[in-house]
Amino acid sequence: MFSSSDVQRLFLQAILTRRILSQKLAAKIWEKCIEAVKEANETLQIDYRPDRASWDAFVASVNDALNPLDLEFAHLHDEVTGKEMYAVVNRKGDEIAQMATEYTPLEITYFKAVLEQIMLAPNESYCVSSLAALREVNSLKSTMTKSQAEATLNSFVAKGWLLKSRRGRYSLSMRTMLELQTYLRTTYDNEVLECTICFELVTRGIACYTPQCKARLHTYCYNNYKRRDRQCPSCKQSWAGADLNKLRPVGEAAYKEGQDLNRRRARRKSSEDGEGDEDEDEEQEEAQEDGDAEDDVQVKPEPTQQTKGKGKRKATREESMDVDGDDASPPPQTQRRRSSRR
Repeated sequence: MFSSSDVQRLFLQAILTRRILSQKLAAKIWEKCIEAVKEANETLQIDYRPDRASWDAFVASVNDALNPLDLEFAHLHDEVTGKEMYAVVNRKGDEIAQMATEYTPLEITYFKAVLEQIMLAPNESYCVSSLAALREVNSLKSTMTKSQAEATLNSFVAKGWLLKSRRGRYSLSMRTMLELQTYLRTTYDNEVLECTICFELVTRGIACYTPQCKARLHTYCYNNYKRRDRQCPSCKQSWAGADLNKLRPVGEAAYKEGQDLNRRRARRKSSEDGEGDEDEDEEQEEAQEDGDAEDDVQVKPEPTQQTKGKGKRKATREESMDVDGDDASPPPQTQRRRSSRR
């Protein structure tokens, strides 16, 4: 005989098959689960209410059931569109949890190396070029070839762990920010930025132009904020007229040519074991090729609308990770490794 608790069971089964999904879709699944349980047991008095309070109460009940398993039905907003996304994420970082992945230990190590370069990217650009990502193979001390690394990077993108822009630069996806948020906050606590408005992680958005001001806003938070206020929420400097053009970008728009090579050299030169001088000539040559292959990036706030024309479909895929059918397991959380941005 079906009971009200079966609504949660059906809901979680549906959610786990989709990995990450929008709040709108999750609410629709909840409604369908209620209908299915009521059809199986007509004596049950369970009503679906579309209001936010009812949804929040249901999510709280789901998390109460997941808590003993160190799981959470968590949510995060897309940094550009503001769409609310949900996923069941692992909040436990022990060795057992780290085994829950389809990637090999070497591939996981490679993912962490690329992730580190993204998090430590200068100018708050939070991205790394394709060539720089491939050069991370040199730091693995393994037999992984660059062809294998390229295939692995493609897998990370296909499974939703990384985004790859039209300029060939890798950045964090919504899935990574949702499922690895604890890892990012603990491992890169000096590099993590929080939105001044919503306090969620920021890797795409705008920064105040005032020196030493800590104001950082997501693109969608900024678009909403400027409708009601035209000054910085932190230092109160003007964000109107000509001052609006002074705002600095956060994310790929802040990328500067050659920054990947400088970042890698700095890390290797400062390492205690003296490694890093090897393959320096190769890195210089690749960096030169990287600079020749990519266009200059103008430093300005990221556009708030999707790219029009030929690249519209691809731009939409890059900026919003509404993945509804991906069942890959996340790369594991590992021991904390501290570095400072240079």
